[in-house]
Amino acid sequence: MGIPLILPIFIFIGFLLLTTGLFTVKQQSAVIVQRFGKFHSVRQAGLHFKVPFVDSIAGRISMKVQQLDVPVETKTKDDVFVGIKVSVQYVIKQESIYDAFYKLQNPYEQMSSYIFDVVRAEVPKMKLDDVFERKDDIAVAIKSELDDAMNEYGYYIVKALVTDIDPAAAVKEAMNHINAAERKKIAAEYEGEAEKIRIVAKARAEAESKRLQGQGIADQRREIARGLVESVGVLNGVGINSQEASALIVITQHYDTLHSLGENSKSTLVLLPNAPTAATDMLSTMVTSLVATKELGESVKKEPKA
Repeated sequence: MGIPLILPIFIFIGFLLLTTGLFTVKQQSAVIVQRFGKFHSVRQAGLHFKVPFVDSIAGRISMKVQQLDVPVETKTKDDVFVGIKVSVQYVIKQESIYDAFYKLQNPYEQMSSYIFDVVRAEVPKMKLDDVFERKDDIAVAIKSELDDAMNEYGYYIVKALVTDIDPAAAVKEAMNHINAAERKKIAAEYEGEAEKIRIVAKARAEAESKRLQGQGIADQRREIARGLVESVGVLNGVGINSQEASALIVITQHYDTLHSLGENSKSTLVLLPNAPTAATDMLSTMVTSLVATKELGESVKKEPKA
C-alpha cells in the first residue's frame, strides 16, 4: 500500500522539476544562466534545461541591431542654440555577451553620455550653416568615439546618424527672411536684365524702322522727282515751256491735295487765292524761298569760326 502512495509524489516532483527546469530562448536572443549567483553559462536560441533551485536566469539579451535616439541641445560658434537628434544603431557582439551583461550597469546612459560629449565638443566649433553642411562629420566623430569606448564592453556601433537639426523658431524665421530677400534680389537682377534686353531690342527696332522709313521717304521723293521730270518733258513736247509746265504741275498737285482732304469730313481746307496767276505766283514764291535758303546756308559756311 505504501508504493501507490509514493508514486504520485514522485510524479508531482518530476512534473515540478520539468516545469521549473525547462525554458526556451527565442531567436536572436541569449540567456545568462547563473548557478548560486555566479555566472554559469550563456544559452542560445532553443529549448534548454536548468537545475531547479540551483540555476537561475539572470537576464535575457537581444542580439538584434538596436537603435538609441538621443536629443542634444548645444550652441554653435555664432551663438545660436540648436537642437540636434542623434540616432545610434548598435549590436552586442556574439563573443562578448558576458562583457555586455556584466560590465555595464546601464549601457544606454553610457552611450548617451559619450554622444553628449562629442556633440557639445564639435558643434561649438561650427557656424549654424556649417552644422547643416557638415552633419556627416559630426556623425563620424560620434561613431569613432563610441567605437573606442563601447568596444571593450562588447558593443559594436553599426552606424551613427544626425537625423535632425532644429534651431530656435526665431532663428529659423530669420533664416527664411534672409533666404527670401536673397531670392528677391536675384529675381530683381533678372528682371532688370530682361528689361534692359527689351529696351535695347525696342531701340534697335525703332532705329531699323526709322531707317526703313527714311529710305522709303527718299525713294518716294526720288520717284516724285522722276515723275515731275517726265511730266515736264511730256509738256515740253506739246509746246509748253518749262515754267508753264511747272505751274501746271503745281496747280494739278494742289487740286489733288484738295480732293484728298475733301474725302475726310473732319479735315480743314486752306484755299489759295483763286487768281489766274495763283499757281505761277506759288511756284515763284517756292523757288525764291529755296534759293534764299541755299544762299543763307552757303554764307553761314563761309563765316570764320570764332
